[in-house]
Amino acid sequence: MKKHFILAFVIVFILMAASTVSAQRPQAKKEAAKPKVVLKKRPVASTRHTVKIGGKSIAYTATVGEMVINKPDEKPGAYVCYVAYTRDGIKDKSKRPLTFAFNGGPGSSSVWLHLGGLGPRRVALSDEGYPTHPPYGMTDNENSLLDVTDLVFIDPVSTGYSRPLPGEDKRQFHGVQEDVDSVGEFIRLYVTRNKRWASPKIVLGESYGTTRAAGLSGFLQGRTHGMYLNGIILVSSVLDFSTIRFSISNNLPYILFLPHYTATAWYHKQLPPELQRKPLRDVLNEAEKFALNEYSVALLKGNRLTTDEYNDTARKLAAYTGLSLDYVKQANFRIGHSRFVKELLRSKYRTVGRLDSRFKGSDADSAGERYEYDPSSTVITGAFATMLNNYLRTELKYTKDIPYAISGNVRPWNYESAPSTSGRGGSGGSSASLYVAETLRRAMTQNVDLKIFCCNGYYDGATPYFGTEYTFSQLGFNHEFKDRVKMGYYEAGHMMYIHKPSIIKLKKDLAKFILEVSK
Repeated sequence: MKKHFILAFVIVFILMAASTVSAQRPQAKKEAAKPKVVLKKRPVASTRHTVKIGGKSIAYTATVGEMVINKPDEKPGAYVCYVAYTRDGIKDKSKRPLTFAFNGGPGSSSVWLHLGGLGPRRVALSDEGYPTHPPYGMTDNENSLLDVTDLVFIDPVSTGYSRPLPGEDKRQFHGVQEDVDSVGEFIRLYVTRNKRWASPKIVLGESYGTTRAAGLSGFLQGRTHGMYLNGIILVSSVLDFSTIRFSISNNLPYILFLPHYTATAWYHKQLPPELQRKPLRDVLNEAEKFALNEYSVALLKGNRLTTDEYNDTARKLAAYTGLSLDYVKQANFRIGHSRFVKELLRSKYRTVGRLDSRFKGSDADSAGERYEYDPSSTVITGAFATMLNNYLRTELKYTKDIPYAISGNVRPWNYESAPSTSGRGGSGGSSASLYVAETLRRAMTQNVDLKIFCCNGYYDGATPYFGTEYTFSQLGFNHEFKDRVKMGYYEAGHMMYIHKPSIIKLKKDLAKFILEVSK
């Protein structure tokens, strides 16, 4: 009886197990049937051209392509589109400098540097930076850097034609460190595939691109890659965001923007006669001295100023900004940039630009507090967008039907991913406290051959030149970097290369720097 019971129990157990396995089989088949992302071969277009630079004919190859880049876990995550220009006839590429260039935003494509300043072709502009009427035009860039360096223009993920791979969360690439990781991975991969590890390497960033460049200085020469750069070029730099974020509790930007206000007022002839008749550089010397001494002290003292100190500071602040005495008093000596661009030419019913204060705009409401748009941005956007889309398809033979994102949607941007900074409290999770100058300092300390060149536009109201000077004045109080950081100044704005006299000077400055660091 007992044996029969045991036998029956075993049979029941076997039947239940078989039923369980059978029930699980459809699920196993379902999981096996999940579609896998197939990494297709990315399109590449290669064309041959010539351009005359400095009176010499330069033959070059233009390559438009896409590279699938890995995430930090070494799994594919996105593809990055780039445009590379390499000079033909170079037998030994180990002696040929290689420059990686990108704009900022965050969220901007590389169209501005590409078709405005560095590439062999550029949007046709007047000497002052105005485009022709629609549908615009293109011209050879006689001030391109292609005669001294090969160029690779990078569109970070979600800008230009660069996109996350299907199924990948775009937020993986939208943040301070996430951005550095993806752009750094592209640079590593490009250098590897094109056998350029032995070439002198330069990174060139504009605006937020300078923030990215500073991050890359540490990322590339870190333990994983060990890629030491020869030089970094910072165009319209911002490495310390407290220098550009206006708030009641932060006096720093009010001080650092003042010389820019002076330059703008001088350009539009709004300074008092005794200042207006002086050369720009002489007036700026005075404004800088006032900002560092009397003005900064007045803001620090606040309501502890004596009556004489208060009135003297107000009078000078009005003079150096071109604003009325009553206005600077009503503003408590704190003139935010968004107010300045509206107030300077208010009586003439005009505003001035943020990216380039040489440009003027007009609002529907001239009595308002802030301007409606940035005239220096809108005046060139249409021309650059139109010419980029036409240029890629017609001259570079690269076709793609998705929109080329001149400015991609990368919001929200993750500032919390920024590496903590010793002595500065880290990023604090906001753009206002983002500080990457320390990353650059560490990179320069460890790579004793790394040199920096900063390009500054006097009329740049987005990242004022005096803020860049201040940031670098705080790196090494023993002058250890004195001979390794150089500054260039231009009578133009954020994108100084749209101004003909400035792009001529910029080309000379950058060519000299690249040749020096590549020896």
